[in-house]
Amino acid sequence: MRPDGRPEIGGAAGTGTARRAVFTPVDTRARVDTVVRRIGDAIELGLLADGEQLPGETELAGQLGVSTVTLREALMALRQQGLVTTRRGRGGGSFVTLPDSPPEERLRARLADWSTEELRDLGDHWAAVSGAAALLAARRTQPGDLRPLVRTAEEFATAEDPATRSRLYGRFHVELAAAAQSARLTREEIALQTDLGALLCLVLDAPDCLRSVSDRHHAVISAVQDEADERARTLAETCVQESVGRLIALRLATPGRAPEPRSEEDTHGQEHRARGPRGGHG
Repeated sequence: MRPDGRPEIGGAAGTGTARRAVFTPVDTRARVDTVVRRIGDAIELGLLADGEQLPGETELAGQLGVSTVTLREALMALRQQGLVTTRRGRGGGSFVTLPDSPPEERLRARLADWSTEELRDLGDHWAAVSGAAALLAARRTQPGDLRPLVRTAEEFATAEDPATRSRLYGRFHVELAAAAQSARLTREEIALQTDLGALLCLVLDAPDCLRSVSDRHHAVISAVQDEADERARTLAETCVQESVGRLIALRLATPGRAPEPRSEEDTHGQEHRARGPRGGHG
């Protein structure tokens, strides 16, 4: 509970690194769109609860590293998407509001704005990051460093809804990078959740997928514990590649308009973080 009586950001809806990452400074490009995506993803993943009050504009802008003008534009876009409601007067502010349309419908609309080439390229980038993190974790981890990773893998195996699973999936890879003792890889893993984390809700429901992911998570942990660095890297890469492959298969079955061309920088994992919505919630 905050000193002013308001709940801590994220409330009981989400904990850990993934939730804290919601309110870290955003990328320097396309900041309005990035704020919209950051907060929208947090709502769809359950990191921000329905009815939860966001910080005041000055405080929130400071946490995200943007101007109040940028923040107000982002809040306006979120209101238009039905994800935020603003109340005036005493006790007012901006509050999380889940729209009437099902989350799956919004996520499918967002998936339709990706081309299969973009998904494949981003999946390659994510696999490379997670593979490097697993390799370094196997070389550097100390006894006790893997406790958060083990706990997250166990929670994933027993999670009952896709939103929770996708959050735990992302948290696993973030904690794997943390076990590698690499701040840069950890930040990169957090940034990747902004692009693909919410979309994983669409594929983390099939029993065969859940078993495969859970088995790979535990296999990665075993390889890291055994200091089998190359095996750990291969397993982490395969885990990501299989999950993104399921997203690509779903995208092929989802009608969508032709994507706009993007720069070469975007295809190498930099400009994509600032990419905002094109069409539905983005």
